[in-house]
Amino acid sequence: MGKWWVKLEIFLKEGILDPQGNTINSALHSLGFEEVEEVRMGKILKLKMEGETEEEVRDKVKRMSEIFLANPVTENFEIKVEKICE
Repeated sequence: MGKWWVKLEIFLKEGILDPQGNTINSALHSLGFEEVEEVRMGKILKLKMEGETEEEVRDKVKRMSEIFLANPVTENFEIKVEKICE
């Protein structure tokens, strides 16, 4: 059994109002950073876990995301898996 780092990125779907992102974008503009066109606020989780294969780990995190970690109605998520070499 191997150990894996999983990076799970969760963001609101396109078209869903993102008030936190809009607030950050406005603040950046007021600070002179006019080159920023859009800010999307989300969350990133890092999970260290055990699993036999990358596919198995990815499938488990997908299941966790669908039933608990993300809201599939309003959010998209992306899973990145990296094997830990020990």
